Amino acid sequence: MKFSKNRKIIRSILIIVSFVIVTAILWNTYDFFKQFKEEERTKMEIIVAAQKEMAENPLTTINVNLPLKILNSNHNIPMIITKKKGKIAISKNLDSLKENDPIYLAKQLEIMKKNNKPIDASYKIGNEIITQTLYYKDSDLLTKLKYYPLALVLILFLFGTVIYLVFKSSKIAEQNKLWAGMAKETAHQIGTPLSSLLGWVEILRMDGVGESTVTEIEKDVSRLNTIADRFSKIGSIPNLEKINLIDETKKSFDYLKSRSSKQIDFKFNTDNSSISVLANKQLFSWVIENIIKNAIDAMQGKGKLGLDIKSDSSLVTILITDSGKGIAKANFKKVFETGFTTKKRGWGLGLSLAKRIIEDYHNGKIYVKTSSKNKGSCIAVSLKKV
Repeated sequence: MKFSKNRKIIRSILIIVSFVIVTAILWNTYDFFKQFKEEERTKMEIIVAAQKEMAENPLTTINVNLPLKILNSNHNIPMIITKKKGKIAISKNLDSLKENDPIYLAKQLEIMKKNNKPIDASYKIGNEIITQTLYYKDSDLLTKLKYYPLALVLILFLFGTVIYLVFKSSKIAEQNKLWAGMAKETAHQIGTPLSSLLGWVEILRMDGVGESTVTEIEKDVSRLNTIADRFSKIGSIPNLEKINLIDETKKSFDYLKSRSSKQIDFKFNTDNSSISVLANKQLFSWVIENIIKNAIDAMQGKGKLGLDIKSDSSLVTILITDSGKGIAKANFKKVFETGFTTKKRGWGLGLSLAKRIIEDYHNGKIYVKTSSKNKGSCIAVSLKKV
């Protein structure tokens, strides 16, 4: 208990520390972005000042070097200078293949107007006053820096998701291992009284107890033996063998029919006497019984239950239909999830287990074919024929 509590405290501390570190990185990145953006604007203002200096003063070749150097120092900030009435005079650091395309330049100008505040400049050449406006947009480096925090958050989110999934899968694997161990131990424990029960059945037969009674007891003992065998297979890959699906399905159907309410009308329909599939007898019968039991529960012990077996050239499909309360369409897939149940009692393991047996071990498919509120449901199980 103490270890678990300490682990929770450590986990909370790590989460808080990680949050603080990420926040600090994002804040520093944002601060650096603002500084870099201000530097780019200052550079643009200096370029405007240099251009004004060159236009207003009759410079010598020696004096013109500094303004020219300033003007040519911009190698990475896309910019456009417009004259009066918005006519483009100069463009720089744009796509070299499109810089002569008026439509492209007009689009870039619109982008720049939204991206940064323009810089106006007025200067006098002789008696004429020239007015120009410099527009610019963020450099590629600044644009990348702007999206860096988003990329960082995305990477951290993906990293956190991977860690969570690894932790969750590890925890689930550990739980599955525990449940498998408990199931195998249960099967082992049931084995001893089962052996004794078989002996008692023989004693009852020798004592002259009615054969029909002894036969029914034998069926129940055999049933317990089947259940123990099923539990012993949990956690292991079952062996599949060629079986007659009709016979195995009928056995499970008849067993539950004989031990269910007489107010349920059971009907078994098939046009075939034999259909072969690769399956594990114990696990396959477990699936059929789970579905039938769920159907009986849905009808609350009164109604109609039908089992139809249909086949085509490659598949055989078992349709189990009941006249129960039905399943909401939103729950068609949820009913096969572990823990999902609409019953007051129950752990929601039956259909989840059935799905795993059919789809993971038998490469088949199980699904809700149809369902209507207060009219009933139809669960389908499909397997490949051999």
